Amino acid sequence: MKKAILVLGDGSVYEGDSFGADRSAYGEVVFNTSMTGYQEMLTDPSYAGQIVVPTYPIIGNYGINSEDVESGRIQVSGFVVRENCPMPSHWQSITTLHEYLAASGIPGISGVDTRAITRRLRSAGVMMGTITSEESPEEALERLKKLPRYDNIDFARQVTTETIYRWKPRECDPPPSYHIVVVDCGVKYSTLRILSSMGCLLTVVPSITPAEEILDLNPDGILLSSGPGNPALPYLEETVRKLIGKKPIMGICLGHQLIGRAFGAQTFKLKFGHRGGNHPVRDLVTGRVYITAQNHGYAVDADSVKGGLEVSHINLNDGTVEGLRHRELPIFSIQYHPEASPGPLDNVCLFERFLEMVRGVNI
Repeated sequence: MKKAILVLGDGSVYEGDSFGADRSAYGEVVFNTSMTGYQEMLTDPSYAGQIVVPTYPIIGNYGINSEDVESGRIQVSGFVVRENCPMPSHWQSITTLHEYLAASGIPGISGVDTRAITRRLRSAGVMMGTITSEESPEEALERLKKLPRYDNIDFARQVTTETIYRWKPRECDPPPSYHIVVVDCGVKYSTLRILSSMGCLLTVVPSITPAEEILDLNPDGILLSSGPGNPALPYLEETVRKLIGKKPIMGICLGHQLIGRAFGAQTFKLKFGHRGGNHPVRDLVTGRVYITAQNHGYAVDADSVKGGLEVSHINLNDGTVEGLRHRELPIFSIQYHPEASPGPLDNVCLFERFLEMVRGVNI
């Protein structure tokens, strides 16, 4: 195998074997603690601009199938694994991880100490990195220093749909009862699948769609989707601000952060983010603790929450905000992923809560 290196922004170097596409790539290096679901990770738009390091040691063992995709393409910039399995075993598998990455032009590196990388990121925080098989560590680091920072790029605009479209329901989905407009900041297919299975007609619009055009579609409710990058996006904040009070609104992940910012709250970057399927969250209303799937690097500052919003959920690992709700208006949001993929499905009921809010307004 051809040798490759992962070079982090602090100058640390990890040597391994190249797989996937034989090319260089760079991005913010992050780790995910889920034990399964690498195909969902690869295609999750929230990973745009990032090099992902799964902490589970063997990846690729059940191959790649045609079902477990969360968008129309691989979204990660690169993939770093301890062991890449070249001979997967699963009845749904149609190709290998190596072939999947190579076909999409995404480089991977295997045979590296992913535990050491994770420990470094936990200690120093996430940082930029690059995968290369053509440069020395010194050359790669010098190139990396000249590239744009992750925080300064509008990834939501990069991953959003270019045109408005209707989500096609499956034959098993019930006839639609409600029309939901989904503002696509990096929406996952699982979110659309679940809402469609609950009787929703879904219209997906680009993230740059003005509030007036969204309202002209006459939705019963509006979903602000999950997505990648820094939530300090003035054009989206303005859109959300103009939608407030017009229709019931639910926000997920980036959508949650945008709701907070639209009401005047501040967001901040977490040291190494929350990415995995095992994060405990407490519902402050009921006291119940849920195990949640998460994928985010920013959080809402609890001390800055204002405008009628209140904190509804907190993370039990670090006390950060995991949910908001409005005291009077039909608006709520959550930082984690109720659709999981990968991860536990304990929180699908939050989509039901959204539809109950929609039903209440439409009675």
